[in-house]
Amino acid sequence: MEIGIPKETKDQEFRVGLSPSSIRVLQENGHTVFVETQAGIGAGFTDDDYTSVGAKIVSTTEEAWNRQLVVKVKEPLAAEYKFLQKEQILFTYLHLAADRKLTEHLIDCGVTAIAYETVEQSGSNKLPLLTPMSIIAGRLSVQFGARFLERQQGGRGVLLGGVPGVRAGKVVILGGGVVGTEAAKIAVGMGAAVQIIDVNVERLAYLETLFGSRVELLYSNSAHIETAVKDADLLIGAVLIPGRRAPILVSRNLVKQMRPGSVIVDVAVDQGGCVETLHPTSHTHPVYLEEGVVHYGVPNMPGAVPWTSTQALNNSTLPYVLQLANSGINALTNNPALAKGVNVQDHKLVHPGLQEVFPDLVV
Repeated sequence: MEIGIPKETKDQEFRVGLSPSSIRVLQENGHTVFVETQAGIGAGFTDDDYTSVGAKIVSTTEEAWNRQLVVKVKEPLAAEYKFLQKEQILFTYLHLAADRKLTEHLIDCGVTAIAYETVEQSGSNKLPLLTPMSIIAGRLSVQFGARFLERQQGGRGVLLGGVPGVRAGKVVILGGGVVGTEAAKIAVGMGAAVQIIDVNVERLAYLETLFGSRVELLYSNSAHIETAVKDADLLIGAVLIPGRRAPILVSRNLVKQMRPGSVIVDVAVDQGGCVETLHPTSHTHPVYLEEGVVHYGVPNMPGAVPWTSTQALNNSTLPYVLQLANSGINALTNNPALAKGVNVQDHKLVHPGLQEVFPDLVV
């Protein structure tokens, strides 16, 4: 099969769909991979690195896109819509619940769109292709939050770890899944006072085995959220409902009650966000001030560490890419987990979660 790897076009997105080591595996299995020139340079991979494993370097975006299978990292932007083709397979992060325009175009063009974030292992509810980036985003959320708490960055001037005689900064994490757990690990390591709020009591019990008394674990209800958010120096949104838009847990009125210069980092922004006042930003312009609070809403946070994140992503995606390359659309029948990743196929919106979000698009 011919596989295309376009260069990512999202703002400061330096990850790449396939690393040279992944392409070597595909070449050994008889497939041909076409890589847009300089597609991997931001992640530390040169064109020579790709040609050395048998990839073909193409000079235009169109040449990379004009293939049976296209493997990316982030969703196509408007300028890329023209490259999508009927009977083509697109394998990438899509996060369609927050992007009606892209959803409509994928339906119209007839592509089979498989989203990394909705590939789900049967019986376990695990999301194997979302997990590696969730780990990285969770860890980065505290790293970035600490940075924007600095006074020079517009924050309150709080050191999360505190010092002897001065209280540590307070980190409140909404959601105790992979993102929330990884954020808590970093925050605890920095010496912050940490709270995790989650609606799943079993998950809270598991988190107690990880953190013991180092993290305060609270059941998610409006009273607990209100009390915790008001006192937070750093609020991290880590809410995930696969294939669906994230619920709004923090209203504008509650944001108003936070201390001026506090910071909100919403990792759920690519699914619409769980904070009313937060909207997507970019690595070039990552933050803005709303109600006196610093808001960080970069939807492709792992793009900040592309050398690490590209390889972490490829470790998880390669087996699925290989199945698609070997079997084409038949791979969906052979692998139920991959089949659950299908968002759009044959001009139809097929993912149940997205059908709930866009009922008028269901045929």
